[in-house]
Amino acid sequence: MEKQSNLSAGEWKLMKQLWTRSPMTVRELTDAMREETNWTRNTIITMLSRLEAKGAVGCRQGEPARRYYPLLEQKDAARTETKSFLDRVYGGRVGLMMSAMVESRGLSEEDIAELSAILEQAGGTER
Repeated sequence: MEKQSNLSAGEWKLMKQLWTRSPMTVRELTDAMREETNWTRNTIITMLSRLEAKGAVGCRQGEPARRYYPLLEQKDAARTETKSFLDRVYGGRVGLMMSAMVESRGLSEEDIAELSAILEQAGGTER
């Protein structure tokens, strides 16, 4: 069964730390995130508890502190978040999203080449 991310913005920040460097203790996470978030140790502990309940984070007892690591892979979290966004904002219609992107900022030649390669690859696979 695939884990569902449903991560808040704050949880994404914490998960990015764990995806980059894990396992980490609460102290290491607090120190690593201090400049960006100014979160206290208690805030980190609360968020880790929520992430554990969601099945996104696991921990093992270390000496002297518990060490946390991601159970949810970043690509899976991104896929779930992207699908949720697409469904919520564009009714699941990729074409509407692409049209909005083009209208709001345009696409560079590099963007177009990347999208063309993605679409070409998708065209060769069954769903």
